[in-house]
Amino acid sequence: MLEIAHLNAFYGRAHILRDLALTVARGEVLVLLGRNGAGKSTTLKSIIGLVRPAPGSSIRFAGREIAGLAPHLIARLGIGYVPEERRIFTDLTVMENLEVGRRPPPDGREPWTPERLFALFPNLARMKDRPGGRMSGGEQQMLTIARTLMGNPTLLLLDEPSEGLAPVIVEQMAEAIAAVKRAGVTVLLSEQNLHFAARVADRAAIIEKGVIRWQGSFADLDAAPEVKAQYLSV
Repeated sequence: MLEIAHLNAFYGRAHILRDLALTVARGEVLVLLGRNGAGKSTTLKSIIGLVRPAPGSSIRFAGREIAGLAPHLIARLGIGYVPEERRIFTDLTVMENLEVGRRPPPDGREPWTPERLFALFPNLARMKDRPGGRMSGGEQQMLTIARTLMGNPTLLLLDEPSEGLAPVIVEQMAEAIAAVKRAGVTVLLSEQNLHFAARVADRAAIIEKGVIRWQGSFADLDAAPEVKAQYLSV
């Protein structure tokens, strides 16, 4: 579903992503692991178009080259992006936030509806008329994911979905990602919580200094403590 090759990205003169290569298969959950500043968020922002890839970069989504397209055009093709900062509309209610994100599915599959999302996130069902600014951080994270799913993406990009959340909310988040996968949505997420990543993902890719250094299953990662020590230890 997603094929990235020779991806280079810069912030000013700072070279962040260096010939990054990555493939995400249709229907899988792939997690990007790495320390702060390794390039995880920049990778997701480059895919959705918030960071413009350097010339020569290739990002192919469902066989179509999208490197260099504007973010709203990329979103219309079926990619949903959940930023680390959440960015909900704080003055709008839960229902109003969901309506803002509504788009028809691009491929005729069953659409995400508020009712379906309330089954996925029961916390939101109990506060559907509450303004987003009066919700906890975990509830806002749920709302951001739900609003993105209202756009009926076929690929969901999640930036640090478990960061700063209470353990009970992290557990609910893991269950929600598993349900999204069962619904046929491909997921690429960045994460530092190794336990959470192992719970939700089929496969891991480790990024360090803008380069994918390792890829494999979590069983392979558990069998390679030297890889964890080199790229993931703090």
